[in-house]
Amino acid sequence: MPVTRRKFIRIGAASAGGMVLGGGLVSDWYGLDAPRLTDPATDGDRIVPTFCEICFWKCGVLAHVKQGRVTKLTGHPDHPLSRGRLCPRGAGGTGLLYDPDRLKKPLVRTGRRGEETFREASWEEALDRIAGEMDRLRRDYGPQSMALFQHGYGSSWFTHLFRAYGSPNIAAPSYAQCRGPREVGFQLTFGDGVLSPERVDMERADCIVLIGSHLGENMHNTQVRDFARAVGRGATVIVVDPRFSVAAGKADHWLPIKPGTDIALLLSWMNVLIEEGLYDRSTVENFTTGFDQLRAHVAGKTPEWAYARTGIRPELIRATARKIGAAKPAAVIHPGRRVTWYGDDTQRTRAIAILTALTGSWGRAGGYLLPTAMKVPKYPYAPYPAPDAPAADRAKPSDFPMADATLASGLCAATIPGSSAYGAKGWMVYGTNLPLTLPEPERVEAALQEAEFIVAIDVLPAEICGWADVVLPEATYLERADDIDAPAYREPYAALRQEVVSPLHDSKPGWWIAKEIANRLDLASFFPWKDVDEYVDARLSAAGIDRREIREKGVVLGPRTPCTYEEGIAPEFGTESGKIELYSAALAAAGFDPIPEFRPPEEPPAGYFRLLIGRSPVHTFGRTTNNRLLSEVCDENEVWVAASAARELGIASGERVVLVNQDGVEEGPVKVKATERIRTDCVFLTHGFGHRAKALSFARGRGADDARLMTRVSVDPIMGGTGMNVNFVTLKRV
Repeated sequence: MPVTRRKFIRIGAASAGGMVLGGGLVSDWYGLDAPRLTDPATDGDRIVPTFCEICFWKCGVLAHVKQGRVTKLTGHPDHPLSRGRLCPRGAGGTGLLYDPDRLKKPLVRTGRRGEETFREASWEEALDRIAGEMDRLRRDYGPQSMALFQHGYGSSWFTHLFRAYGSPNIAAPSYAQCRGPREVGFQLTFGDGVLSPERVDMERADCIVLIGSHLGENMHNTQVRDFARAVGRGATVIVVDPRFSVAAGKADHWLPIKPGTDIALLLSWMNVLIEEGLYDRSTVENFTTGFDQLRAHVAGKTPEWAYARTGIRPELIRATARKIGAAKPAAVIHPGRRVTWYGDDTQRTRAIAILTALTGSWGRAGGYLLPTAMKVPKYPYAPYPAPDAPAADRAKPSDFPMADATLASGLCAATIPGSSAYGAKGWMVYGTNLPLTLPEPERVEAALQEAEFIVAIDVLPAEICGWADVVLPEATYLERADDIDAPAYREPYAALRQEVVSPLHDSKPGWWIAKEIANRLDLASFFPWKDVDEYVDARLSAAGIDRREIREKGVVLGPRTPCTYEEGIAPEFGTESGKIELYSAALAAAGFDPIPEFRPPEEPPAGYFRLLIGRSPVHTFGRTTNNRLLSEVCDENEVWVAASAARELGIASGERVVLVNQDGVEEGPVKVKATERIRTDCVFLTHGFGHRAKALSFARGRGADDARLMTRVSVDPIMGGTGMNVNFVTLKRV
C-alpha cells in the first residue's frame, strides 16, 4: 500500500521519538505518550513545580525529587507553554544541575587575562572585590563606565542593580545578534513587535511559511507542537531555506533559495498577490496606508524577475504565492528568531510584515494574535537615578536611529579606546558567553583586554570566565527562586520559579548576589526586601494572586481574553499614522528605503562557500554542549556540504576537515556531512560547539566554533544588528 506524505511524517516522528525515549532523555515526546502525573512514591518523595531556563521559552516543569536529588523533569500539565510535555533540552535539565564541571566556589584571577588561572576565594572576598571595583569606576569615570551584558530570566536582578547604580549600559546579545531586526521591522509596520514567545497562531493556520526558520531544530516547545498539529490536519507548509531542514521534510514546497535573496522572493510574492487580486482587500482598504506606492514598487518584481536572483522557478513562486493568498487570513509568514543575516535584516523583516498585512493575518485566527498578560504590578521601588550619559553603544547619537535597545556589540566596541563618546571601563557578564556569542573575535578579545575590571556570573566555567577578574558560581534554575513570569500570551498566566533542591557546592542564587553587591555599594534601599520570597509575595499580593495556590501549583491562569479581531478586538495600530504602514514615512525621513528594496549579496570567492549557522534540536547553542545527557544524542557538530561539492574537493562524508575563512582564520577539525540536502554555494554548521575553555572537560575540543569564523559582519544601518551570514569558508583536509 502506498505511504502518503502525512503518514510518512507520522511514521518518522514515531521512530525518532522511540529512539530518544529509549535513551532515557525525555518523557511525553510530543504526544507519543499521554501526559500524566506519576506517583511520587516511585519517582520521588515530592514534586516541585517551577519553570525551565535551558532556553528562553520558560516552559513549566514538574521536578521529581527523591532523597534530595532531582530524579527527572516532566512537563507541567497546566502551564500554557508546556501543556504536560518538555522538549529534549528541558527534560535533560538535570544534566546541568549535576554537571561535574560546574563552578563550585568564587574564583579570583591570578594570571593574565585569558590564561584561565584562578584561586578559590570566599564569597566575602569576591563580593568585596566586585563592589570595590564598581565603586572605584563610579568615582573615577561615573556609573556609566560599567556595562552589564546579560541573558536569561535571572538577569532581572542585575538589570535592577545597574539601574540603581546609574548605568544606562545594559545590553543583551539577543537583540543585535539575534531577534532585534524583526522587532523593529514589525514595529515600523504595525506599531507593535513580535514578542517572545512569538504571537504566531500556527495551530490554527491553513498555510505556514518558514523563511530560514528551522522549527524542529529550533526546538521551541509550544511552537513545534503547534506546527505538528497544523501539519497533521493538512495545513500547507512552505519552507524557504538553502538547506533541506527538518521543517523542509514536513513541507509541501521546499524553496532552496540562493542565500541573501529573500527580499527578492518576498517582493515577487507581493507582486502575485496584488496583480492577481489575492490580497485581503478589507484590511488593505480600511487599515493600511501606502498601498499605491507598494503596488508601484512591486509592479516589475515578477516571479520571472525573482527567478534570476533567487534561483526559484517562476512557476513555483507563483504557485506558493497563490497558496498563501488562498489561505488568508489564516496564513502565518513566520518572523523567525535569529534574523541577523546580511545587514538588510530590518528591511527583510519589514517585507515579511508587509506580506502579513496583505494577507490580513495580523490580529486574526491562524495568523498573528493580539495577546494579553496578567496584571502583576511591579515592586514599589523608589525611582532610579537618571543616568549622567546616554548608552555608549554608538559612536554618535544618529547611528542606528530605529534601535530600541542597547547593542551588546556596541558596548563591546566602546571598551576599545576611541570607538565611542566615552569608554566602558568595566563589565559584568551574566549568563552569556560573549566569546561564542559576539562576532568579530579579534575585537571581542581586544575589548576584554582593555576592560579595567570584569566579573562573570555563571553556572559553568565558559570561555568568558577565563577572561574575568572575579568569577561567581550561580545556582542553577533548579536551585533558586526568581521573579514572577507573566508574559503576554494567548492564555494569560503567572508562573513561579521555585527552589527545587538546595544550591550545590558553594553556589548562590542571583537575587542574593545582586542584593549583596548593592549592600556594599550603598544601594540597599533598592533591595528593601529580606529575600526573594518576600519580594515575590509583595507582587503576588498586589496582583491579588493567592500565594499558597501559586506555590502549590507553580502556575495560575488568568481569565481568557479576546486575542483576535474575530473575537471583538477593535483594530488599533501604534504607528504614527495609526494604520498599518506599507510605506514607512519614518524610514524615508531617516534616509532609508520606505519600502524594502532588493540588493544582491556579495558572491563567495572562488573555491569558497557561504557559511550558514543554525541549531541542534537537543542543544541551546553553546549553553548545553557540556551536558552529558543531551550529548548522548549530539556531542559534536558537523559541516554540511553538498555531496557534489565534496566530491570535487575529494572529501568523503565523515572525514574531518579544517574550515578556513576569507580572512585566513582556521577552525576545526570538524566532521563532514556530505549531503544532497544543501545548495552547492553554501555550507552549514550548528552553533555552540568547538569550546576552548579548559574547565569544560566534556565539550572542549568537540566540533568547530563558528563564532571564530565570523570575522566580518554587515551592520544593519537601521537598528545596528550584526549580519553574520557574510563570511565564506573553504574546506581543508586534516
